[in-house]
Amino acid sequence: MEQRHLGRTGLRVSRLGLGTLTWGRDTGERDAADQLKAFWEAGGTLVDTADVYSDGGAEYLLGRLIEDLVPREDLVIATKAGSVPDPYRRFDGSRGHLLAALDASLQRLGTDHVDLWQVHAFDPVTPLEETLQALDIAVASGRVRYVGVSNFCGWQLAKAATWQRAATGRTPLASTQMEYSLLQRGIEREVLPAAVDLGLGLLPSSPLGRGVLTGKYRHGTPADSRGGSESMAPFVAPYLDQTARRIVDALAIAADGLATTPLQVSLAWVRDRPGVAAPIVGARNAQQLMAALSVEALSLPEEICQALDDVSAPLHRYPDHDWSTL
Repeated sequence: MEQRHLGRTGLRVSRLGLGTLTWGRDTGERDAADQLKAFWEAGGTLVDTADVYSDGGAEYLLGRLIEDLVPREDLVIATKAGSVPDPYRRFDGSRGHLLAALDASLQRLGTDHVDLWQVHAFDPVTPLEETLQALDIAVASGRVRYVGVSNFCGWQLAKAATWQRAATGRTPLASTQMEYSLLQRGIEREVLPAAVDLGLGLLPSSPLGRGVLTGKYRHGTPADSRGGSESMAPFVAPYLDQTARRIVDALAIAADGLATTPLQVSLAWVRDRPGVAAPIVGARNAQQLMAALSVEALSLPEEICQALDDVSAPLHRYPDHDWSTL
């Protein structure tokens, strides 16, 4: 698998990442092991997790598989901290919480460092400078190699990245992780331009539109799908509207014309967008993952990309476009 630099850093990652959102919950140890081995054998290196995935179960499961199945040095392990199971405070970016969360992640993962440590979301209560100081401490201590953020809007990302660059001795941000797909292009308004300008690598989450872009929901909701499960149905539901149907229908036409699948076309589209380092792909089993990994040989013709751009184009008005004519 092709390797890419993560933003303007020396860290190289596979241009597809393996997501572990369901590990330890819907994905058991055997399926997780099959996925990790298939991913590694295909040349994949970037494995993305978080301390809240399955309440730490995803990290623990990944830690059990490292070394016994795949050498630690062959992987770029990325994890996140900052989300908390508190109905009154969803995110905690305080220095104390983040550093304690990092230690707990390292223990579950069974490693002395993570390659990429990300703040899971912006905390409006904690001063941003305090959150960023935790990243500097983590790198200085050797527990973290590179740092990034996740789910930061445009101004939050620009402020964080600029702060890290402006102060001597601070660790520059390497990446930002955001949802991005043909069904969710909202980051193109501010986040993606900011990331490109600042030299941050974008790690798209849910690049298959939470599974909808595979086409499996065109004629109903399969019982064995995420949309058919009690826990994940609310996650999928926002992408089952009329707008999504129009995009998925166009995607199916493009896939038929290329003699491939909607999954491959939608994944190739987001993988090759400007600024993208590596889409994070989640799967329930190795068979699903192999279908995604087979996109490596596919490059979309320019006319197909343009057609998909047009049918999925988000509506951006003032102040992004045509403001001078108002």
